[in-house]
Parts: sequence; C-alpha cells; structure tokens
Amino acid sequence: MPTPTPAPRRVLLTGATGFVGQAVLLALLEKTDDVEVLAVVRAKAGEDAGGRLAGLLDKSVFAGFVEARGSAAAKAEFGRRVRAVPGELSRLDADGAAVELLREAGPLFAAVHCASAVSFDLAIDEAFDTNVGGALGLYRALEASGQSPHVVHVSTAYVGGSARGLRTEGPLTHEVDWRAEQAWATASRTDAELASRSAEALAWHLRRASLLHGKEGPNAVAAAAEEARRASVEERLVEAGRLRAQTLGWTDVYTFTKAMAERVAESEWAGRGHRLSVVRPSIIESSHASPYPGWIDGYKVADPLIMAYARGVLPEIPALPDSLLDVIPVDMVVGVIVALALGLSERTGADAYYQVVSGTSNPLPVHTMVDAVHDYFTEHPLSDDRGRPVSVPRWTYRRGHLAEPGIALRETGVRAAEAAATLVPRRNARKWAGVLHKQRAGLTTLRKFVDLYKNYTRTELVFDDAHTRALLAELSGGAAPIAFDVTVVDWPRYFTDVHLPGLVRLTAEYSARKAARRSVEDGVGQLRPDPAALAVFDLDGTVSSATVVTQFWALYRSLRGPAAQAGQAASIAWSSPAYLRADRRARSAFLRTFARRYRGIGVQELSDAVGGDYGVWLRGTLRPDALERIRAHRNAGHRTVLVTGVPAPFVEPLADLFDEIVATPLEASGGVLTGYLGGPPVVDEARAAWLLRYAAERGLDLTASYGYGDSQADVTWLSRLGHPHAVDPDLGLYAEAKRSRWPVLDW
Repeated sequence: MPTPTPAPRRVLLTGATGFVGQAVLLALLEKTDDVEVLAVVRAKAGEDAGGRLAGLLDKSVFAGFVEARGSAAAKAEFGRRVRAVPGELSRLDADGAAVELLREAGPLFAAVHCASAVSFDLAIDEAFDTNVGGALGLYRALEASGQSPHVVHVSTAYVGGSARGLRTEGPLTHEVDWRAEQAWATASRTDAELASRSAEALAWHLRRASLLHGKEGPNAVAAAAEEARRASVEERLVEAGRLRAQTLGWTDVYTFTKAMAERVAESEWAGRGHRLSVVRPSIIESSHASPYPGWIDGYKVADPLIMAYARGVLPEIPALPDSLLDVIPVDMVVGVIVALALGLSERTGADAYYQVVSGTSNPLPVHTMVDAVHDYFTEHPLSDDRGRPVSVPRWTYRRGHLAEPGIALRETGVRAAEAAATLVPRRNARKWAGVLHKQRAGLTTLRKFVDLYKNYTRTELVFDDAHTRALLAELSGGAAPIAFDVTVVDWPRYFTDVHLPGLVRLTAEYSARKAARRSVEDGVGQLRPDPAALAVFDLDGTVSSATVVTQFWALYRSLRGPAAQAGQAASIAWSSPAYLRADRRARSAFLRTFARRYRGIGVQELSDAVGGDYGVWLRGTLRPDALERIRAHRNAGHRTVLVTGVPAPFVEPLADLFDEIVATPLEASGGVLTGYLGGPPVVDEARAAWLLRYAAERGLDLTASYGYGDSQADVTWLSRLGHPHAVDPDLGLYAEAKRSRWPVLDW
C-alpha cells in the first residue's frame, strides 16, 4: 500500500503584512514542507486581501525565497500554501463569510496573532479598536468556527508598565478591567465630538480659518474650519490615551492597550479551555541573520532618533548612558514564535509566557549603542542638501535633559522667521518658506519622537527571559527552526555592520522613491495625449509676470498724456492700502474695487490700444517656461484654457495661445466703460464651480487634467484637478502645495 500523505498543519496568521508577520510567514514556508497558512488580511483602497498578500513576494524579505525557486515556482508555491482570509480583525467574529471560511478550512494546528497598531500616539478609540478589539474579534471568531488551535499571542515586554526593576515572565498582576476601559475608549470619541462642537470651539476654528484661508473663498474657510475641528478631536483623543495610560501606570497608549489585549487572550481564549502562549518582545530591530543580516521594514523605535542624529539635528540624546536599551533582532523574535507555533514546546499556563529580550542575557547599555552610532556615522557620514558630509557630535548626556527645551527654542525661531517671510518679496519669501517648512516639519517630528521614545531610552527596567532561555535549552542541537540565542550578538558589530547599514539603505531607498516621484510630477515630457484632459492656466504671476495694476498702467500710458498719468499714479499710490485690504479679504473684492479706474475710458479707444502698444507690451511679459508648457499641452491634445479675473479686453492679445480664454467682462454704456464689472470675476471658488460645469458640458475628465496657479486664491480650483501645479506661489499656496504634495514650479 502507498504511504498516506500526512495531513497539512494549518496555521492561522494575523499581521502577515507587518514587520514581524512577514518574517513569520516566510519562516513557516521555508522551514517546513507541510504547513499551510491562512492569513487574515483586510482589503485596502484599490487592492483586495489576496492581492495584498501576493504582493509580499515583491518585498525584500521574500527575495531569497523567490530567487531559490524562480519567480514562477515561488508564486505557485505561495499560492498553494498561503490563503487569504479577508476581514477586519476587530469585527471578524461578526463576519459570517470569514467565520465560515475558518470553519471549512479544516482543523487549525496553531494561530499566531501578530497584528497590532505599533504606534505610541494613536487616538484612544483607534488603539483599543485595533489592539484590544482585534484580539477579541479573532478569539471569538475562532470560537464561533469551532476551532481550538494553540494560540501564540504576540505582545510586548513593556506591558508591565513603567515601574523600575526586574520584570519577570508570567501573567500581569494589575486589576484593570479591560471591558470598562474599552467601553470608555469607545465613548471618548462621542465626548470629544460633542466638545468640539461647542460655540466657543467653533468660533475659534472659524476665526483662524478666516485668517489663514480667507483668500480662497467662504466655502474654503468653512472646509478649513471643519478640518481644524476634526483635527482637534483627534488631538484630544490622543491626549486622552496618553493620560489614561499614565494614570494607570503605563508609559503610552500602545503598552496600555497591549496589556489589555493580553487580558482578552487570557479571559476569552485561555479562560475558555484553549491553549495560549504569550510572546513579549522588547524593541524589535533589524534582523541578525535571517532572512539576511540587516533586513528591516520601516523605522522602528530607536531609528528616528538615530537618523535625526546622523542628519545633525539632534545634538543631545534624552537618555541615561548606563540604562539598558533592550533591543532584540527581529529574527530572534520570529524564532521563538515559529518554534511555539510548530509545537516544539509543551509549556502551558504561566510557564508559557516568553519575554524575548536582551537585557538579562546580553545587556546593551545606552552608551554602547551611542558610541557605535557615533563611530559609524563618523566613518560613513550622511550628506546634507548641498552634498557636504554631516559631522556628527559625540553625545555627552550632560545636556540630555535640555533636548526638549532646545527643540522648543528652535521651533520659536522658525515661527519668528516664518512671520518675517511675509514681509519680503514673493520669490525670496518662498525660498525662505521652503527652508522653514522643512525645518518646522523636522522639528515637529523630532519633538514627537523625543517625547514618545524618551521612556524607552531612560528606562530602568530589566526584563527576565528565564522561560525563553529554557525554551532555547529544550531546542538545543539545532532543533530550533530559526536561532534565537541573543547571547551570540556582538552589539557594537551588530550596529556598525548590520543595523545601521540597513537603516541607511532604507532611508536612501525612500529618498530615491521620493525624488523619482517629484521628477515625474514636474516634467513636461510625461504629458500623455488625452483629448479628455484640460489644461487650465491662471494669468497674473503664472503665465505672465504682469499684474492687474501694471496691466492698467501699461494701457493708461497708451491712452493719456503725462499730466493725466501723473495724477493716476498718485491716485493709485494713495489707494494702495485700500487695495491691499480688499485683496486680503478676497480676490474678487480687489478686482471690483480696482475696476472703478476704468470709468470713462471709451470702448473704441480701449480696443485700439489693446491692438497696438499694449498688446506688444503684454506679450513681452509672458514667461518662456509658461509658453513651453502651453505648447506641450496643445501638442498632447489637451484643451488649453486661460481663466483669469483680468478684464476680457486686456487679454485679447493672447487669444492665439489658448483654445479658449475665460475672463471678466466690463460694463459699458453709450460706448464708455462705467467702471463696473459685467459679471462676477471667475476667481477662487467661482473658478472651481466654473471648472465643474465646463468639464461636464464638454465631457472632460478633471482627474486627468492639469492646473497652474500662483496664489492662495487658486487653491480651491487647483484641488479639483488631478494634476495641480503651484507656479512661483505665494506663501499661502506654497504651504498648501507642500501639504498636498503638489509640484512647485519656478517659471
């Protein structure tokens, strides 16, 4: 008789697309022949769960797997042994399709719960929904499907709170009721939403939105006020999470909710008669050996501070030099998880809590890490924006307590410089703004990292790993699928030869992708032929260097003699403050106010001047780069339209450059201009409304269309287009372009 094929061991995995989960999935495939994996994965915009899972083969962690088998064979094996379970973990038990899929999959040998929100500043309800609700949804779904696998619940070593001293393995001893805390966290959003709608809060948001976005139009002001209100809700919920965690003895909302998740695992799984193991890693960093030395997927806890130091923006570290930085390479965490998932240990109950840490068996003092980082970046310095090597200081720790006040002082300096930038010419102001925006964003990020991570660099905790060492002894002689003996790690060499080179590669890859994206967004050569695309151009400050005032003055010189010109110049100078106030209120207010100067000009004399000297002058103000971009759009078959608040007669000399010109008509009576506009100017929100109607009437695709503007008043209509561009922008538009990642062009 032929030997029967052994039944596959089925392992359920959550968090398969995360840092630890990717490596666990790879190990289950590479270290076994009989394991099949069911991975709970949620769909994301534009990609279903199966697509997200299959996309892992393109990541660096699977490079060796694909290379060893060949692309086709690797995809075939992955497709045969890995199956997606589409679903949202926190609602998995209510997902009938997911529960049925688990029921029909056959007996599960093990379930590895890796999924979590590893963020220290999440809103309290989001943190509970993911970390606590995710565990609850998973374990209840397993119960509902009739499954009873050995669950390996991945937690964190920091669940014990912020107390000092030795932290042993085993269940936590706190008496916090996770159900009450989860109910409060869920209700917190309702409370924050109600508070954000108070009359005082709304008035504050509206005043600030009017100040910052008034030029964009009333709807833009309303949208900005509402966006600010929503942001205030998130800020309140983040602060609520931080404070609630600290009042109960945890450092942050992450460790707090992970501790609550352990209680869920104990009450909802182990407490119902199922087997549970808990794995508590410390600070997980790049791999020591597997899948290859230095593999990492995104910045981890210590990495933002390290890279800030390497860039020269963190002269001191908020740390205690002789405290322990408990770091563990990711492959050693995976080694413990996989050994447990494959049933290589029979430990149960309190003996099945494993702290995968380094502090007891191979302690890493902060000063050892700091010295290694200094030596590495001294020998391999990063380059600044000008290509010069960054000289890194040697941290002394004497001023570590001044790191946060130092950041606050620099933030004050940036705010003062931003205020000064509003008083200089636009081109110079924007150059300042670019530098200041980058500095402010960097300082904001640095402040957040220092505030969040100082608890991990100033800690006086030591984690015991007796159970993990006992597991290692049980698996002596090479029985462990992946080695997890932390005592073999030479910390200085790990940092200088493994972790830091990998971190620099990760940073360089990110910078290269960012630069490539910018070059694609900016280039004329990337314009695709598309008859449904529209290219909309503003005039003043975008296509032309002229303004409404200089256009009028150029026209007036063609119409009147020196005496009248002198009087007009004096009048414009006298009225300038009023014009500036009107322009700050709204562009349309300025255009209406300035139009009074056209009163008394004859329609025929205006036409003669426009067809003569004025037309020559206006063509001379056109920017060469603008003309090149207009030609490129026309060559690509795009419909080019000049839309401007400038009076229509003033732009007639440009008619041959565009497929259409939309401008503001002037009212005339008896062949003479009255000084009134003939209709509302097509600016800010009016231009956005015009765009929607224009595209609908002609069957044009705004998502494939392009726009070019120079002023904050252009934000509303630019945001309607798929390819907005800021051209020599003022500070308001520049800020929006940076926030929305629009290309900024110098013409």
